[in-house]
Amino acid sequence: MYPPKKLEPPLTNTTHNTLFQPYTMGSIQLANRLVMNPMTRCRADATGTPQDPMAEYYGQRATAGLIVSEGIAPSANGKGYARIPGLWSDAQVQAWKPIVNAVHAKGGKIFAQLMHTGRVSHAANMAADAKILAPSALALAGQMYTDSQGMQDYPVPQEMTEADIAQAKAEFVQAAQNAIAAGFDGVELHAANGYLLEQFLSPTTNHRTDGWGGSVENRIRFVAEVVRETAAAIGGDKLGIRLSPYGTNSGMVEYPEVQETYFKLLPLLADAGLAYVHVADHAAMGAPAVPAAFKQALRKAWPRTFFIGGSFDQASGQQAVSDGLVDLIGLGRAFLANPDLVQRFKEGLALAAPDMGTFFTPGAKGYTDYAPA
Repeated sequence: MYPPKKLEPPLTNTTHNTLFQPYTMGSIQLANRLVMNPMTRCRADATGTPQDPMAEYYGQRATAGLIVSEGIAPSANGKGYARIPGLWSDAQVQAWKPIVNAVHAKGGKIFAQLMHTGRVSHAANMAADAKILAPSALALAGQMYTDSQGMQDYPVPQEMTEADIAQAKAEFVQAAQNAIAAGFDGVELHAANGYLLEQFLSPTTNHRTDGWGGSVENRIRFVAEVVRETAAAIGGDKLGIRLSPYGTNSGMVEYPEVQETYFKLLPLLADAGLAYVHVADHAAMGAPAVPAAFKQALRKAWPRTFFIGGSFDQASGQQAVSDGLVDLIGLGRAFLANPDLVQRFKEGLALAAPDMGTFFTPGAKGYTDYAPA
């Protein structure tokens, strides 16, 4: 165990707090402690430009204390999936504005999640001049969906050069600035689920022997520098990060230094002034559970807002807040199928079930047509 001793406040007794009470996250006032998790929905067009139904979708769910958007590509090189949105062009920035406005019009707050897919990509989903990049030239096993060619094997990515690394950092910074220009309340960096930032963290995907790989200190360097440079550009109080220690998405596996990695990363994130750390726990979907003691240690080691996304219902989420394990709780599929989830929780109403067959399909079905209670 390597918790940074200087950042270890005791767990706060918050038994008087409920999920429905307002919460102050840095400089941002949230209406409640319920967070809508980021969820890929694939409703942008082929160029990564958001489309009109997205404003209705996010506006319907604006009673969440905080919405974290679906993963948004910071650059053409980071857009590995079909129909995921981007934030690298002026057209994309302009298209995001009515979406953000729809959330704000109902009193909600929304952060843009920046997701560079790295090796989790296929050329058929990308612009003709885009490159599939990763820390090392290691292909992900399996296949991914493309609109034009159906299921295709993951290709071998190009190992990033120093110039590629510098460019990727600059793309994250520019996309974060674009998010603020579009009106987002802040930005979440997606350093989870096996995408580019986590690809640098893990020895499974990072086989480099230069200053960006090998030791834990070298493997966390890319994430730390992206965080520091992005925080300097938009302000740490407008920046959060998503992490998935022990996650198994996109070829990630447990490794001996996993806890050391995150305990050495946290002080660097804190020094950059980040508003929050968001830990993804996918146990409810069959992934290994993040050890309870490790989650508590991360909570103790983080000086500001801490929340966990996934594997909560109302009762377990309230218990986590009451115990001081988290400040906020993240829910995904419950918000997907219940745009009025906050009201349903308050009134003890039954929850609608999500239609899994429409998670990633174009159109309104399974997107904006879930009826309120």
